[in-house]
Amino acid sequence: MTHPKETATMPAPNAQANATQAPAHQADQAPAPNHVPLVEVTRDGLVESIHYGSLIAIAADGSTLLEAGQPDAPMYPRSSLKPMQAVALLKAGLDLPENLLALTAASHSGAKMHRDGATEILKLHGLTAEALANSTDLPYGVAEREEWLRAGNGPTQIAQNCSGKHASMTAVCVINGWPVEGYLHPEHPLQVLVRDTVTELTGEEAAAVSTDGCGTPLFAHSLHGMARAYGRLAAADEDTLEGKVAHAMRRFPEMVAGEGRDVTALMRAVPGLLAKDGFEGLQLVGLPDGTGLAVKISDGGDRARMPVTLEVLRRLGVDGGSLDTLQSPPVLGGGLPVGELRAAEFSVTNQGQL
Repeated sequence: MTHPKETATMPAPNAQANATQAPAHQADQAPAPNHVPLVEVTRDGLVESIHYGSLIAIAADGSTLLEAGQPDAPMYPRSSLKPMQAVALLKAGLDLPENLLALTAASHSGAKMHRDGATEILKLHGLTAEALANSTDLPYGVAEREEWLRAGNGPTQIAQNCSGKHASMTAVCVINGWPVEGYLHPEHPLQVLVRDTVTELTGEEAAAVSTDGCGTPLFAHSLHGMARAYGRLAAADEDTLEGKVAHAMRRFPEMVAGEGRDVTALMRAVPGLLAKDGFEGLQLVGLPDGTGLAVKISDGGDRARMPVTLEVLRRLGVDGGSLDTLQSPPVLGGGLPVGELRAAEFSVTNQGQL
């Protein structure tokens, strides 16, 4: 798909400021999905809390390997869309070293390497941080945030966890001669290309369009569609656009998240595995054989993502020895372990040959 410069329909000069108020369409008032218990929190033998959610794992041929809850219900994938957004940017001519391409698909911790990387993307295209339209924030990582604050810094766009993606979005505007101002508007040529790319990879039209926390258009898709997309990304040949993004993320997992982050640790532990999280309890995984896994925790609890993801990976036959290094931190009482987060005995509504 091409987007000729001479035919591009551009938003009005003030469209960027109004982007969050003008999504392409809204979802109808749909009932809440039928989520099921996925993760239990125990304390001295009693189940203290339960996280509900839905999940699905599908094979490269599209067959369902395992599902629970309602994985075909639309939901907002949040930052798990970033690898697909990165594919769209490559379609539009983005050409970066692999570490910076990984940063383009990142929800980074805000370490110096992340901030410097976003700045480098801008410099390579004659831009400064003034071109960015993402929200301002402190670094996402706990240690990185504390170091940043000790240095007397406050919220900035470069420190915000999506700055790599936004730097690359502005770069693509320069490459194509599109206005940088207004690049977040849903009808900007860049965002039209992103939407079409996400539709292609998921195999689904967006059920709704909203605005993500950083300001980019946010497309609602099902866990089924997202799992399909991640399987395609993970299995893609390295010389394809999808494969370039997946290879960069796997080669530089510290740029995708950061030191001490579970997504980085998971990609390091399992060769060839592709992983990306998203706010509000999203975890996406792709395996080299084309298997895709998508998990949504209904209450948005970030602590529940990894226990159920690891359980499903074990059921899929991924090396349990590697996964054993990624156990969730214990539940503490008086500073000592008194419980755990563990995968619940969730009901499997459809299971193929694993």
